[in-house]
Amino acid sequence: MALYAATIFLSAFLLFLVQPVIARQILPWFGGAASVWAVCLVFFQSVLLAGYAYADWTSRRLAPRTHAKVHIALLAVSLLLLPIIPDVHWKPGADAGAGTSPMLAILGLLGVTIGLQYFLLSSTSPLLQSWYWRRYRHAVPYRLFALSNFASLLALLSYPVAIEPWLRGTVQSYGWSALYAVFAVLCAATAWASARAAESGASAAVQTPASDDTPAPPWSARLPWIIYAAMGSCLLLAITNHLTQNIASIPFLWLAPLALYLITFILCFDHPRWYVRPLFAVLMAAALPAMAWFTESLDLHVAAPLYAAGLFVCCMFCHGELYRARPAPAHLTTFYLMISIGGALGALLVAIGAPLLLKGYFELGIILAACALLLFWNALAQPRWVAALAFVVASVTAGFVIKNVTEYAADVRVMVRNFYGVVRTRDYTDPSPFRVMYHGNINHGGQLLGEAVRRKPSTYFGESSGYGRTFASLQALNNDAPRRVGVIGLGAGAIAAYARRGDYFRFYEIDPQVAAVAMMEFSFLKDSPAQVDVVLGDGRLSLERESPQNFDLLAIDAFAGDSIPMHLVTREAMQAYLKHLAPGGAMVFQATNRFVDIAPVVARLASEFGLQAVLVTDEPEGAHTSSVDYWLSSTDQIIVTRNSSILNAPPLAKAAQTLPHDPNFRLWTDDFYNLFSVLKR
Repeated sequence: MALYAATIFLSAFLLFLVQPVIARQILPWFGGAASVWAVCLVFFQSVLLAGYAYADWTSRRLAPRTHAKVHIALLAVSLLLLPIIPDVHWKPGADAGAGTSPMLAILGLLGVTIGLQYFLLSSTSPLLQSWYWRRYRHAVPYRLFALSNFASLLALLSYPVAIEPWLRGTVQSYGWSALYAVFAVLCAATAWASARAAESGASAAVQTPASDDTPAPPWSARLPWIIYAAMGSCLLLAITNHLTQNIASIPFLWLAPLALYLITFILCFDHPRWYVRPLFAVLMAAALPAMAWFTESLDLHVAAPLYAAGLFVCCMFCHGELYRARPAPAHLTTFYLMISIGGALGALLVAIGAPLLLKGYFELGIILAACALLLFWNALAQPRWVAALAFVVASVTAGFVIKNVTEYAADVRVMVRNFYGVVRTRDYTDPSPFRVMYHGNINHGGQLLGEAVRRKPSTYFGESSGYGRTFASLQALNNDAPRRVGVIGLGAGAIAAYARRGDYFRFYEIDPQVAAVAMMEFSFLKDSPAQVDVVLGDGRLSLERESPQNFDLLAIDAFAGDSIPMHLVTREAMQAYLKHLAPGGAMVFQATNRFVDIAPVVARLASEFGLQAVLVTDEPEGAHTSSVDYWLSSTDQIIVTRNSSILNAPPLAKAAQTLPHDPNFRLWTDDFYNLFSVLKR
């Protein structure tokens, strides 16, 4: 038992540890988009399916010794492909963002880097449980599944707490590779021992009357397995996307929902006592309408705990029903295969199907309504009053979903979607005509529509903001000399409100649909008196490829969800910025955020390069009195420069606060960053 348990434990630990290890490394290559993790989950679920299919087919078709030889050969080949470090050739080229989705590139990168290892790890739990059952005829295999999920949970919980804050990315990869080599030896030993025992007819002293001759479950029994597994997978991805799109795309927010998802597997497959069917049905009936009501809420201090609790309750229901419908252990590889089909199907529907088929972020609401229908379908076998209550829950949930979808799409002028997200524009008339660009639910700038005010800076770029004061300070120092301005992150193009004749503004935008909407719906770019260029592609990667641009001002204003992508605030990123900054120029970092405080990160970077960093916090007074200034937003922006004259100029001097430098704060690099440490409490 010890050999089987140890091998399963280590395989499951590595299986889920590699997910954040590899996804974190490739996230900066694809703009830090929340969809990167969703595509990674599609890969993980799909390879898991392949691993379970391999386990099912080989267990039924191959003789024990042949099976062991095949598996040991695959393990040997996988060792030759270590360590698991992505090749830089997969990094997007100069044409990245020019209308092509990086989905295939991400899937290809993962396949080449960890494909075989992940495949073998995926097959381990069902294979070893099958070998154990064949050898001992003991009913413990489903407890081994719970052990597998416990190891997976341990990996997920340890990563943000004990691994990411302390170890660089390359160290994580080498450490994982070393543990994988230990696993390969253990797995090979288990395979050979199982084959020898099977051939010699060895068995345990305690036997159950179960037999391999138990009839195979019909498809009428297998279909519910797929449905329950798919629903849990859909909920996991949809809720993870909702959180990362509205907060930040970071490992902690990837792993917290996945950990809850795994806990439900652990509890449900460990012992029937953990899944109290009536209790979780009632909790699910309460959670679904509440989650549907809060689908469009940005009050994430309420919504995030609600969705975490709702995910747990709904997955307990799905996985509890899954366990209740389990077959005899002789057919466990088929059972796990159906579970993996459902998991892969759910991931494909949310990560790939939804962006292709839906114009907006409607999938979460649709999945909640489908989950309510599943609850009703399950209740049909219960007394009529239970079914009636379940029908009410499904109707209320669907009603809230329809309401939110209607409001989301109401009065929308443009709504387009791609890998990077949903872009919408909407006009408002009260208290003054104004057009806003939304990326997901986040305001990404807007424009006043009156002829006399359409070039007036608004939202995060008002004249009293850090941007406004920096432009004013540059003008005070250089009078009307032409300025070269670089901006990472286009949005509506609102920074171009500061453009003057003779200036040059160069925008870097990873999402081609943002650029198209900015040109089509807003006049900042097309009517600008300055020369304006828009470069499609990740801003940092573009800067690294270009010759020095000699910018007087470089704005870092890109966002993934409601947070700046982490690869834009590392030492290597700062080196790229300084390459393009004029000797007397300044950088402005957009630090306005409800959940993340990047001030200590930027202050540490400034200290590393001998720069000064100040914070400008703006609470526009006019926003409460003037109908035009109503559209000004409260902002935090950080100005970084070597030029003390800019900071001492009156516009900045009277509002800037020097950022304190904490010598104990660890410098962020491409190989190390810990966003969990800068989450606002």
